Amino acid sequence: MLSHPVRLQILDELRRGSACVCHLEAILDRPQAYVSQQLRVLREGGVVKDRRDGLFVYYRLADERVELVLEQALGPVQERREPVECPCPRCTSQGEL
Repeated sequence: MLSHPVRLQILDELRRGSACVCHLEAILDRPQAYVSQQLRVLREGGVVKDRRDGLFVYYRLADERVELVLEQALGPVQERREPVECPCPRCTSQGEL
């Protein structure tokens, strides 16, 4: 599950904080259906959790152990990237949610 390069990119972004599908879609430059498919695999594997806020679904890491594995594999967490193309409230309000 963690060997897939796009799933690792998703998890890398989620260790910076929760993110919606549109945010991940913009960061990864991948179609929404593809990102959602990878998130489904991660959710079913118990690696991420989701919560709905109106029309948006936000994902986050489900377990601190995943964060530790990611830090060992990818190094320290870098600064969060804010894509201009993301219409979610978090990105349009500059991270205030």
